[in-house]
Amino acid sequence: MKKKFFSIVTAALLALPLVTQAAPVKIGFINSITGKEAQIGENLTNGAAMAIEDLKAKGIQVELIREDDGGDPKNALAAYEKLVTRDGVIGVVGPYTSGSANVVASRADQYQVPLLVPAAAKEDITMKGYKNVFRLNAPANVYSSVLMSSVASYKPKTIAYVYAATDFGVSTVKTAQENAAKMGLKEVANEKYQQGQPDYRPSLAKVKAANPDLIFLVSYDADAILLMRQAKEIGLTPKAFLGAGAGYTTAQFAQQSEISNLVVSATQWTDDVNWPGAADFGKRYKAKFAKEPSYHAACAYEAMRIMVETASKNNTSAKLRAGLKAGSWNGILGPVKFADYSGFTNQNNHPMLVQQIFGGKYETVFPAKFSKKKLVYPFTR
Repeated sequence: MKKKFFSIVTAALLALPLVTQAAPVKIGFINSITGKEAQIGENLTNGAAMAIEDLKAKGIQVELIREDDGGDPKNALAAYEKLVTRDGVIGVVGPYTSGSANVVASRADQYQVPLLVPAAAKEDITMKGYKNVFRLNAPANVYSSVLMSSVASYKPKTIAYVYAATDFGVSTVKTAQENAAKMGLKEVANEKYQQGQPDYRPSLAKVKAANPDLIFLVSYDADAILLMRQAKEIGLTPKAFLGAGAGYTTAQFAQQSEISNLVVSATQWTDDVNWPGAADFGKRYKAKFAKEPSYHAACAYEAMRIMVETASKNNTSAKLRAGLKAGSWNGILGPVKFADYSGFTNQNNHPMLVQQIFGGKYETVFPAKFSKKKLVYPFTR
């Protein structure tokens, strides 16, 4: 009897479907781990790593395949093609720089694998109608418009531009010139430079001779520090230094308090806004990495969270694309929705903020609803 009962139970168990753990979501991540933008790339690496940890704590398993493009568009494209053809990822987060992201975006529809850009600003990235390209951060035109708006009430009259000859630099200054024209600002100097130069003083001297009220700057991290150091050396003192994100928003730049104090910068994120989890993310990041996060870290965190959560419910590239298009989220960067508007496709309409550095610390100074401090104008050393 016992033997018969055992046989019946065994047969019943064999008839049940096997319960297996869902396969991990396979996602690619392209970032500037080495090269000129490596310091900012480190912020993206850290932010993405925190997102993966938080997702795994929720039971979402992910296989993240990382690729380093060194800030080179050719490397970025090769990395994307490897990820989608050899590694079999169903979605990719990155790359960081505008040059790299713009090139990769141009191939996403060919391979039909969604690309979620976390922090590259060149407007063209989401203005070509690509169906598989999504962008979390605000594009270049918002950097310049929020900076101009933050100082408009002080009625500046003239402006000069100092910027890197990169996709990000050129596109951001183009929009700044358009916004400056609307404000009635007169352009008195325009100095474009190649990254990594040892001496920017000749260009800065031309700007000083023009005596602008505003100096609009677009630089990555190492250049930002050197430019401001040499600006101090030659006594360049406009009424405001306006840094268009990137190198003017890093912990390394802020720590150079003898040159960074009172510099104004546009940013995608701060830890003192009331977006869900923003303050907690800043606190956890500082505890884990012993440094302040830049907006790049927050953008990478949120982009990775959105990509993996969506992919966990949509297990093919086609379904993932549809999920990103239809979805909406609310997290450390506030409300997120990939929408089509003003010539953009799959672009999150993200509001940017303005910070000013006070004694080595970033404080939000604009817009008023997010601000705890008032912008100091004019600039003094």
